[in-house]
Amino acid sequence: MEAWLGISWQAIEAMSFLQELEVAVSRGSKESRQRALWFATDLLIAGRYTDDEIWMFGEVIGLLERDIAVAARAQLAKRLARIDNAPTSIINKLAFDDSIDVAGPVLRQSERIDARALIANAKSKSQLHLLSISKRKSISEDVTDVLVMRGNKEVVRSVATNEGARFSDFGILHMIKRSESDSILVERLGRRKDIPRHLFQQLIAKASDNVKKKLDGERTDEASQIQTLVTEVTGALHSKFGPASKSYFEAKRAVAKQKHVGDLNENKIFEYAQSHKLEEVTAGLSSLCRLPVDVVERALIDKSREALLILAKALEFSWETTMSLLFLGAPDHRIVSHDLDTIKREFDGLNVETCRSVLNTYNSRKLATVADSGERRLPQLHTQ
Repeated sequence: MEAWLGISWQAIEAMSFLQELEVAVSRGSKESRQRALWFATDLLIAGRYTDDEIWMFGEVIGLLERDIAVAARAQLAKRLARIDNAPTSIINKLAFDDSIDVAGPVLRQSERIDARALIANAKSKSQLHLLSISKRKSISEDVTDVLVMRGNKEVVRSVATNEGARFSDFGILHMIKRSESDSILVERLGRRKDIPRHLFQQLIAKASDNVKKKLDGERTDEASQIQTLVTEVTGALHSKFGPASKSYFEAKRAVAKQKHVGDLNENKIFEYAQSHKLEEVTAGLSSLCRLPVDVVERALIDKSREALLILAKALEFSWETTMSLLFLGAPDHRIVSHDLDTIKREFDGLNVETCRSVLNTYNSRKLATVADSGERRLPQLHTQ
C-alpha cells in the first residue's frame, strides 16, 4: 500500500499533524500558537519533504506566525534563512517585513528568495533592507543595478566590497559617477578585479583629487602604487590592476593565438574595439606596434588623442577603425561630432612614413626610456 501511494509513513504522519495543527490554530491562545510554531519549524528543519509538503508547512507556519511579536518573527527569520527547504511564501513575507530584525537575516542569507523578489524589495523598502541585500553571498547584475541607483552611500560602499556581487557596465558607470565625492568608494572599486579596464581608467581619472586626499596620510606600498596611477592614469599600478589580472592574461592569450594563425590584423582590432574589449585591443596594438602595453593604454585614453592617431596611421588603419579606437577610449564611449571632425582632419594630415619613423625611434630608445625616472611620453607626433 505504501509503495502504491508513493509516499512514506513519515510523510503521512507529518501531513496528518499539520492538518490537525491548522484546525487548532483558531482555537489556541497566542502562547500555544507560538509553541506550535516552533514545533512546526523544528519538524520542517529536521525532515526531508516534497514540494507539496513544504507548501503545506508554509501555509501552517503562515497561520501560526500571525500576530506574534517582532522578536519572535525575527527568531523565525533567523532559523528559516539558513535552510534550503524553507517555504518561499514565508521567506518572501519575512523579507518584506518593515522590521529589519525580521527581514535582515532572510535578505542576507536565504537562497529561497529569487532575483525578482530582491529587486522588488530593493525598489520599495528601507536603506537597511538594501544594506542587507548588499551583503548576500552572491548578487546578480539586475539586483546590483537597483542597489547602486537607490542605495545610500553605505549601501553602495558595501556592495562595492562584496566579491560575490556582479555589476553591469551601467552599474559600474553609476558607481564611478558617485565616487567623484567619495574617496572610500574609489578605493573599494579600485580593488575589484572584475571592472573592465576602460571603466577602471575612468574611475581613476574622474576621482584623482579624492584619491590623493585619501592616500595623503597613508604609507603603504599599495597607497604608493595608487598614487602613481593617479598621477599617470596608468603606471606602477598597471601591474596590479592590469596585466596581473585574470582578464588581461586571457586577453593576451587570445591575441597571441590570433597572431600565431595570422589573424591579428586591422579587422581583428576593429572587431575587438566594437565589442569594447579594451584588454584585447591593448594587447593587439602592443603586438602590432612593438610598443609596451602601458604606452598603448595611455595612447587609448589620452585626452589629446595624438598618440593614438600616430599608432593608427603607422599601422595604416582606416578612419573607421581609428574612430572605433577613439570611441573605445573616450569617457562613456562618446565624442562630440564637432570634436570628431577635428580629429579626422588631424588624422588625415598625418604621414604614414613619418609616423612609422616616430615609432621606430621610440622603440630604439625604449630601454633608456624605461630606465628614465621622468615622464615617459611619445615624441612629437605630427610632421613639421
